[in-house]
Amino acid sequence: MPNVNKRRLCGEFRLSDIGKEVNVMGWVDSLRDHGDILFIHLRDRSGIVQVVFNPAKSSADVIDLAGKLKTEFCIGVAGHVIERENDTKNPVLLTGDIEIVADELEIYGKSPALPFAVSEKAAEQGEGVIVTEPVSEEIRMQYRYLDLRRPSIHDNMVKRHRVCKNIRDFLDMCGFVEIGTPVLTKSTPEGARDYLVPSRIHKNKFYALPQSPQLFKQLLMISGFERYFQIVRCFRDEDLRPNRQPEFTQLDIEASFIDEEFIYELIESLVVKMFETGGIDLPRPFGRMPYSEAMDSVGSDRPDLRFGMYFKDVTDIFADTGYEIFKQILNRGGVIKGIKVEDSSGMLSKNVLQNEYAKQIVPSFGAKGMTWMRVVGDTLQSNIIQFFSEEEQAAALKRFSAKDGDVILLIADMSHKTVASALGQLRLHIAERLGLIPDGIFSPVWVTGFPLFEETDEGISSTHHPFTAPERKDFNPQDREELLSLRSRAYDLVINGEELGGGSIRINDSELQHRIFETLGLSEADVEEKFGFFVKALQYGAPPHGGIALGLDRVVSMILGTSSIREVIAFPKNRNAYCPLTDAPSQIADKQLDELGLLDFSRPRNIPGMHEEKELMDSLSWLSRIGIKDEENNLIESALDDAIRLGSVMKKHAGDEEPAFSTVKIENRYRNGDTARVCDLAKSGDLLKNAPSIKGGFFKVANIIE
Repeated sequence: MPNVNKRRLCGEFRLSDIGKEVNVMGWVDSLRDHGDILFIHLRDRSGIVQVVFNPAKSSADVIDLAGKLKTEFCIGVAGHVIERENDTKNPVLLTGDIEIVADELEIYGKSPALPFAVSEKAAEQGEGVIVTEPVSEEIRMQYRYLDLRRPSIHDNMVKRHRVCKNIRDFLDMCGFVEIGTPVLTKSTPEGARDYLVPSRIHKNKFYALPQSPQLFKQLLMISGFERYFQIVRCFRDEDLRPNRQPEFTQLDIEASFIDEEFIYELIESLVVKMFETGGIDLPRPFGRMPYSEAMDSVGSDRPDLRFGMYFKDVTDIFADTGYEIFKQILNRGGVIKGIKVEDSSGMLSKNVLQNEYAKQIVPSFGAKGMTWMRVVGDTLQSNIIQFFSEEEQAAALKRFSAKDGDVILLIADMSHKTVASALGQLRLHIAERLGLIPDGIFSPVWVTGFPLFEETDEGISSTHHPFTAPERKDFNPQDREELLSLRSRAYDLVINGEELGGGSIRINDSELQHRIFETLGLSEADVEEKFGFFVKALQYGAPPHGGIALGLDRVVSMILGTSSIREVIAFPKNRNAYCPLTDAPSQIADKQLDELGLLDFSRPRNIPGMHEEKELMDSLSWLSRIGIKDEENNLIESALDDAIRLGSVMKKHAGDEEPAFSTVKIENRYRNGDTARVCDLAKSGDLLKNAPSIKGGFFKVANIIE
């Protein structure tokens, strides 16, 4: 039988192995049955080798057993290596010059019919890597253990390991120490919702899974380690996005006695080494762009610099325009910006510009519309060009350096933020549509000088987190205008429009940290409850320090060029934060909930609105959010009395029997057909015409529970 202690890997064999007795183990990747001779491709973690079952060279028992093989059977083979005939050699396989003649065969594990093809190699001679049949991601995730057998996905995991090894080797040489931080920790506000873990021992108290090791890595700096890193799992209960996971891995770095330049130099050197794993040479030094410039030039703090189309401000050109729409916007303090799309006149027809972009696409980006101008010769053409003077047209041509065949796209709005956002999305949409983004180009840039604070519906909040150092310390926590003008010592690393990581120089002064908390509206009690342990530590000689966290899943996905971060995570959740493999999240037994004290409904709860539940009618009105007029009271009270009386009669006759909530048999009801379609009313817009309010294309209703 095959000897596991003498096993060799399938991908190792070369012509130098001819004549050797060998043992190989793995999975049947593919089979070719030529009637009298059976060929299989045997696959393990190293690659593929061809095994031959020949009645002239193998025993009848081995041939009989080989006839039962199917794809993905796990087997072991003992045999000897021979050279293939010249006309049967496979140049695509590294082992294509040899094959193993099977002397012994053992089936370790059988496999039923597969939900999808695992093999990515063609068994026929001369064929290379082939594209497997399309498989839904949900099925792939459900059978992830099979999906991971596919060489391309397997290779992703191995390369991810190589990236992590490079990280550890590099940071070790730079004097960094890898230290683990707690997974069960205290819930602190860091911008997203925490995943909470109830404690069985401490009833009605909860741990939180860390959104990042932020406070612990700062405590490690106070502890004197000076240089820390960790490849750490983090958790954020965020709203769903296509390329986001509820649990993710980040490279966490913190160092003492440093400034921004140390971080830039360290991370650029590290990231270059990480990308070399995928055969990518990143240009150095990385570019640097202030936040304000990024917003003014591309409308995003994640600038994609692989192509041009930077914004031009033309507000001054149309300051005295006769075009009424522009005039109204500018009179109310608005702004007009635009982009030039070179040599695109033939690809952007009037119908596309007017009916697609101006009426549909740009409004979906948040702007009210778009103005376009086509350059023909040395003049501008548009459906509204007659409203602009010759001087305005000439100035616009000069501002954009526009030439024949170019198209100019303008967005005007009272909100500068709306113009930047909508024009930034339009820039990317046009570039992708017209294929203006070059392949194989990487444009890394540091985005710096972020606002320290931002204004929200709840008041002033931190743009990053409350531990980021401000550019200056002499600010007034009560001066709202000054606070919103403050810049932080924060920085983001962006490559090709994707934020791969971010960090900042931290606050190491407990008094300054208290002033930040005061600015955010946190009382002394709030600070003590949420951050008391950390603020106390800052008083014990905290060194100046700073750091950064890189999203490892994102970085590896970009290095390997995968369509999603799920392709570089062994067991990811799907787009709905659900695991088809394990059926998580799932319900748990009441006994477990009871052990955690989560079934204890006896303790008093202050439910919002309880004080309004004075009488039955008031309670009904409050619960249903329906205003009851005086003239309706008598009728509704009579109906309630009847319902209560009927309930009493039913209870009397039912005795101990459970109430019957419905006497109708429960059945599922489905629409006819199996093809999804958009409702006609939705197409016409009539579906929402009676909505009291619309938000994001949805019928907005009042809250049921405050």
